[in-house]
Amino acid sequence: MRRNHSTTPRTPGILGSLLLVAAAGVFTLGAAPAARAAAPAPLGQVVPAPASVAPGGAPYRITRGTGVRVDDSAEVRRIGSYLTGVLRPSTGYPLPLTDHGSGGIRLHLAQGDFGAEGYRLHSDAAGVTVTASAPAGLFHGVQTLRQLLPAAVEKRTAQPGPWQIAGGTIEDRPRYSYRGAMLDVSRHFFTVAQVKRYIDQLALYKINELHLHLSDDQGWRIAIDSWPRLADYGGSTEVGGGKGGYYTKAEYRQIVSYAASRYLEVVPEIDMPGHSNAALASYARLNCNGQAPSLYTGTEVGFSSLCVPKQATYDFVNDVVRELAAITPGRYLHIGGDEAHSTSHTDYVTFMDRVQPIVAKYGKTVIGWHQLTGAHPAKGAIAQYWGLDSTSAADKAQVAKAAQNGTGLILSPADRIYLDMKYTKDTKLGLDWAGLVEVQRSYDWNPGAYLPGAPAAAIRGVEAPLWSETLKTNADIDYMAFPRLPGAAELGWSPAATHDWDAYKVRLAAQAPRWAALGIDYYRSPQVPWPAS
Repeated sequence: MRRNHSTTPRTPGILGSLLLVAAAGVFTLGAAPAARAAAPAPLGQVVPAPASVAPGGAPYRITRGTGVRVDDSAEVRRIGSYLTGVLRPSTGYPLPLTDHGSGGIRLHLAQGDFGAEGYRLHSDAAGVTVTASAPAGLFHGVQTLRQLLPAAVEKRTAQPGPWQIAGGTIEDRPRYSYRGAMLDVSRHFFTVAQVKRYIDQLALYKINELHLHLSDDQGWRIAIDSWPRLADYGGSTEVGGGKGGYYTKAEYRQIVSYAASRYLEVVPEIDMPGHSNAALASYARLNCNGQAPSLYTGTEVGFSSLCVPKQATYDFVNDVVRELAAITPGRYLHIGGDEAHSTSHTDYVTFMDRVQPIVAKYGKTVIGWHQLTGAHPAKGAIAQYWGLDSTSAADKAQVAKAAQNGTGLILSPADRIYLDMKYTKDTKLGLDWAGLVEVQRSYDWNPGAYLPGAPAAAIRGVEAPLWSETLKTNADIDYMAFPRLPGAAELGWSPAATHDWDAYKVRLAAQAPRWAALGIDYYRSPQVPWPAS
C-alpha cells in the first residue's frame, strides 16, 4: 500500500530563517531551505542486511574535492574505477583515482577476519574507508556504499546532491558462499547486452553466481564447434516461434568476462537427458530411432530424451562438456537432469553414472537438479533443489539423505524463489504451476532449516531461477525479478538473526527510488510500503 507523507505545518520561525538566507544572497526562489536537505540513509537500511551495524558520528560528504584512494594494485584500481564510473556522472565531480593522500573514499586490502567476500565500511567526517582481505569483498563493500548514497547517484547526468554517507561502521560477510540467480536464455533468447544488464542488477545485491540455462527443448544457445548444427539449427527458434539466437564462443566469453568484473561466476547448464529436443532435432544420430524430430516452440515438458544406450550420446556429451569447460573459468558445470519423464529410471541412472565423470575429466564440479539424488551423485556433486512445500516427504527424504552422505545443496524452492511465478492471479506475466508467489512468501523462509533432515552444513546457498516462457524483454525481466530478487539475495547473504519481514519490507521499499533511477520497472506489491511517487 502506498503511503503519503504528511505535511508539517509551517511556523513563523521558518519565515525568519528564509529572510536570513535571502539576506545572505544565497536564497533562490523555489529552492528548498538547506535545513530540509535529506538526511543520509541509515547504515542499516541496505539490502542485503549487513551482519553488524554500529551507527555513530558525523556523516561524510562527497564534494568536488573528494578523491578515491586505492592500493597500488591493478585489481583494487579497477574496483576504484568502477566506483568512480558510478559516482562521476551523477555528482559531476572529478573524483580522481589516486594511490596516495588522505581522506576521501579509500579502498584498501588488509589482513583480517573478512573471509573471501566480507568487508568493513567505516564512515566519519574525514572520509569513508572500505577494507577487505580480498577484492571481492571490496567490490561488495562498494555496493553497500552505493546504497548508502541517495538514489540519484545512479543517474547518468549531474544531480544536485548532497552526497552524504552516514557515520559509523558496518562489518559484513555472507552467510552462504553460493548466492545465485539463473537466467533461462533457452525458452526466449536474450542478447549479450541484456545478460550484462542483468549481471549489473545482480551485482548490486551481492549475488555471486550467474547460472545460464543454455539448452532446452526450445533452443540451443551456445556454439559448439564439433557439433555446429546445435547452434545454427537448434538455436534458430524459441517459444512462440521467434527467431531465437545463440552465443558465439566470443560472445559467451564476453559474458563470462563481464560477470567476473562484477565478481560473479558463470555456471553454464546443458540440460540432459531430458529437455533436449533442440539437440535431438539438430542431429538424427542422437535419437534412438535415428530420426530427428521437428524443432519445438511450445511449453510442455518431459517428452524428450537423449538416447542412453547409444555411444554417440556420450561422444556428444564429451564434446559439448569439453568445449564449454574450455571457455568457462568457473568451478561448476550444470548438467540439468530434471523432468526426464521419457527416460526410464534405469536409463537415467546409467546416463548420470556416465556423464558425471566426463564433467570431472574436464575439471568441473557437477551441479544437477535435485533429481540427481535419485541416481548416484558423484563425490563433491551439488544438487539444486526446486521442490515445493507440498513435495512428497519421500522425495524430500531422498534429497536429505544425499545431503547427509556428502552431496551439497543449493535451495531454489519453486514456490518461494522461482522468479517467473505470478505474484497474484491478476499479474499478467509468469506461470502459476508452483502457486502464486507474492513478495512476503518469496522472502519469508529460512534456507538453513527448510529441508527436513538436510544438515545445515550441506547447504551451499540459494539461487533464484528466472524461467522465460513468458518473458521477452528487459521490462519483463525487471517486472518479475523486482522486488523478489533482492529478497533472495538477502536470504543468501544476511545472518539468519537479521531475518524479519516487517523490517525487511521497509528496507525493500527504500530501494524503489534507486530502481527508478536505474530504469528498473518493478511490481508494486501491496505488501510493501512503497514511498509516494
